Amino acid sequence: MPVRVLLADGRPLVRAGLRLIVESDAQTSVVGEAAEVRTALAAVRQLLPDVVVADAELPGGGGAVLSREVRQWAADSGQTVQVVVVASSVAEGTAFEVLQAGARGLLLRDSSPEELVRAVREVARGNAALCPQVTARLLDRLAALPAAPQASGPAAEVARLTRREREVLRLLGRGLTNAEIARQLVLGETTVKTHVGRVLAKLGLRDRVQAVVYTYEHGLVVPGEGAGDGRSYRGE
Repeated sequence: MPVRVLLADGRPLVRAGLRLIVESDAQTSVVGEAAEVRTALAAVRQLLPDVVVADAELPGGGGAVLSREVRQWAADSGQTVQVVVVASSVAEGTAFEVLQAGARGLLLRDSSPEELVRAVREVARGNAALCPQVTARLLDRLAALPAAPQASGPAAEVARLTRREREVLRLLGRGLTNAEIARQLVLGETTVKTHVGRVLAKLGLRDRVQAVVYTYEHGLVVPGEGAGDGRSYRGE
């Protein structure tokens, strides 16, 4: 079944362009459109899309408000609806505001059509999708936080990981994709995907974004190490 997408943008021409991009892929289809937050929420309840692609400046409250309302409604109703927010830029705090509101994807408007389609697919699978600029902002923000006191040894949760799983966790913290981790550790991508799943499960983490935060909080990644080649966190 194709991923069902709702487009939420106040500009008809932009929605038309987004529709062309989404429907150019056989695995995604547009089930509806909305021009502001209130009608987008009504469309979510009626159409039950898998993913909402929303403008960060959507009339009626913006992408963060829509993300928060969709997350609350989905939790109350037992539905699964994810939100990808598209922003013109990533100002200070914007990324955190949108992600804390419940969005699982954040892209810039100059992202390629392929990046948008890939983000829609990934968040529909339950993964997170961030553009390189957002990744950099998150890492900069984390690096600026005061260092938390470190215990003499690794956290108890980390100690339960195997040596290979700890290696994968550190590379996740640097923002590497599964393909990049596979190349660095000389493993197959399927094997890496299995390790990633086990790491997230053992640490009680929801997705790769939380894994990045976890590695910084526990001193597993040193600020300034970089984020791989800066591409999105994806569940490849």
